[in-house]
Amino acid sequence: MYILAPSILAADFGNLRKEIETVSEAGAQYIHIDVMDGMFVPSISFGMPVIQSVRSCTDKVFDVHMMVEEPGRYAADLKAAGADLLCVHQEACRHLDRTINQIKELGMKVGVALNPATPVETLSCVLDQVDMILLMSVNPGFGGQKFIPYTVDKIKKLRAMLNERGLQTDIQVDGGVGLGNVKELMEAGANVFVAGSAVYKQDAAANVKAFLKIFEEAENK
Repeated sequence: MYILAPSILAADFGNLRKEIETVSEAGAQYIHIDVMDGMFVPSISFGMPVIQSVRSCTDKVFDVHMMVEEPGRYAADLKAAGADLLCVHQEACRHLDRTINQIKELGMKVGVALNPATPVETLSCVLDQVDMILLMSVNPGFGGQKFIPYTVDKIKKLRAMLNERGLQTDIQVDGGVGLGNVKELMEAGANVFVAGSAVYKQDAAANVKAFLKIFEEAENK
């Protein structure tokens, strides 16, 4: 199943509830929320109060991408704020296995993210413990960056590793994803797509529907 996760980092913060409602009503399955601490990445974004304040405007999956150092510290608070899926960076967790189990014990789905230059092999010991793996296709911290081409090879390699173990784990791609390259990413083995500016520039509802049409055509082949 292919899933679209519009990133609210590209939304109009002055109308955040409406921006989330628009993509939800258009059919997006996830809402991607980037939490940044100014340490793991240079930027600072939003935290628990913002997530909690918009939780009531949609029943879609809140896919929270933690770009923070030692994200396990905030797992319980994020669960309370309304997170459904918590994705942590392998590079930000001193004890990744412990953090994964901590999130699962709280009743959330768990994802692990890798920066562009981190090899997929670093997750070989935890592949069967996670619901999703996020491959960053730009360096994290800023929206609107250009897609890094070697990400396609990483997707293929990761999907082959998962297939070898008989795992159906989701592969999410974040950074520079648009209508022009999503088919290539699907063919490589990804199935969850974070799109910020590609959704929120101009007509967000129409952009969501355009992505979903591509997904539907692929699923019906």
